[in-house]
Amino acid sequence: MAGHKGSKGPGRPEREMEAKTSMDDFQLEQMEQETEEMLRVRYLTNENAKFERTGTGFLSLRIGEEFYPRVMVVRMFPFSDKNEFISIRTAEERSKEIGIVEKMADMKKETVEMLEEQLTLRYFTPVIQKIYKIKDEYGFAYWNVSTDHGECNFTIRMGGNSVIHLSDTRILIMDIDENRFEIPDVNQLTVAERRKLDLFL
Repeated sequence: MAGHKGSKGPGRPEREMEAKTSMDDFQLEQMEQETEEMLRVRYLTNENAKFERTGTGFLSLRIGEEFYPRVMVVRMFPFSDKNEFISIRTAEERSKEIGIVEKMADMKKETVEMLEEQLTLRYFTPVIQKIYKIKDEYGFAYWNVSTDHGECNFTIRMGGNSVIHLSDTRILIMDIDENRFEIPDVNQLTVAERRKLDLFL
């Protein structure tokens, strides 16, 4: 008597394909969720955000049940809109945006003071008032200048983005330690000083 053969279930290739499809669907859903979170802008206001000084020179932020013990304050448009669209981010190396303060003027006075303190620390940019010497050597330029915060020396890498032209006359300079210096108007410098800048203009 012939043995009875039941209906066959899905074979191994079919099971592997189903598992792969399921994994692909999960990854796609996860990517869509992350993209949606990135595109969703959360505006921080007096009603939903509470900033506080941490006592160690930083800021904390509470939004409802969420609490961030330390946040970074970053200008989205540092040269055109210094007091608008302020991005509040987590403090990790790969920081994530928590929300945006659209206009600082709309926030409480004490909040504005706290945000301005952090922005001043982050964007401290001495203004170069006089150039004494610029020495170009082995791919670096060594500057000796006078600024609105006193005389100083700094070093930049030649080439790259060390010198950024913000306009025809305004220059932003970033040294090898990522400190910023500004020349608001090169035309206010002497002819001799402008000659020292020839490599960068």
